[in-house]
Amino acid sequence: MSFKAFKTALACTLSAAMLLGAAACGTKDEATSGSGSSSSSSTTGYDVSGIKKDASIAAMLPDSVTKDGKLTVGMELTYAPAEFLKEDGKTPVGYDVDLSNALGKVFGLDTQIVSASFDSIVPSVGSKYDLGITSLTITKERMDAVNFVSYYKAGATWVVKKGNPQKVDTSDLCGKKIAVQTGTVEEEDANKAAKQCKADGKKAIDVLSSKLQTDAATNVVTGKADVFYADSPVAGYAISQTDGQLEPLGKDEGSVKQGIAIAKNDDQTTKAVQKAVQKLMDDGTYMKILKHWGVQSGALSEAEINPTELS
Repeated sequence: MSFKAFKTALACTLSAAMLLGAAACGTKDEATSGSGSSSSSSTTGYDVSGIKKDASIAAMLPDSVTKDGKLTVGMELTYAPAEFLKEDGKTPVGYDVDLSNALGKVFGLDTQIVSASFDSIVPSVGSKYDLGITSLTITKERMDAVNFVSYYKAGATWVVKKGNPQKVDTSDLCGKKIAVQTGTVEEEDANKAAKQCKADGKKAIDVLSSKLQTDAATNVVTGKADVFYADSPVAGYAISQTDGQLEPLGKDEGSVKQGIAIAKNDDQTTKAVQKAVQKLMDDGTYMKILKHWGVQSGALSEAEINPTELS
């Protein structure tokens, strides 16, 4: 996403607010071809066209997944560089998109990316989507609802305006306005901090929760929020695309595993996804995808089903 694209997203957000609707800025539950391309943008995903179907892994999938010849993947498409839209506003790109397309190739299925709000994806896996691949941090609470196959690890980053004009101190956030994306671990952390400030009798934290990750970054750029909090690769990419307007505050916090979500009762698909991801790790495709987007520092060497070690 270029700075031009970021500014376009900002303009779109403001226009949508004025129109009391965001239909013109993005899609919800709209299926698009994950392998599409557009000449209107220089943003290009990793080429997975050479990946061959693995018949033994494909045979592990149940008919409920394979019968329509499609692998449907739920994503929240404002989370660059993991998943976002090209400047045409239609074509999904990012390392999660490339991984989804690669999995489709291994399974011999046509990958279809379905755009949805982040907090709706986990509840819809197994009904609307075969998989949820959208930078989902693996937590014990989420594992009560779905199975996970681990594929990446990321920390969390605080981001402020250049020079930190609001004097944000992460050791004492009371009285600050924190922008986060709805349904994320970062939102949970911000709400916990807000409760603690209240319990301590200090100034309240105003948690600004947005459905779109781009809105969280935009809120800091426009001064609506003092700081935003997001996964480290997402925060780093947002910083790089705002022409020096944003900067990280302190070091990344923690490092936790992210996973592909599969329906809790679907052991066949869970095992097939684990085998497919491990194949891509072992043959080098996975690392090539991450290097293409400059996020190889979060690479894992093993794809695990419902890992017990989450950090």
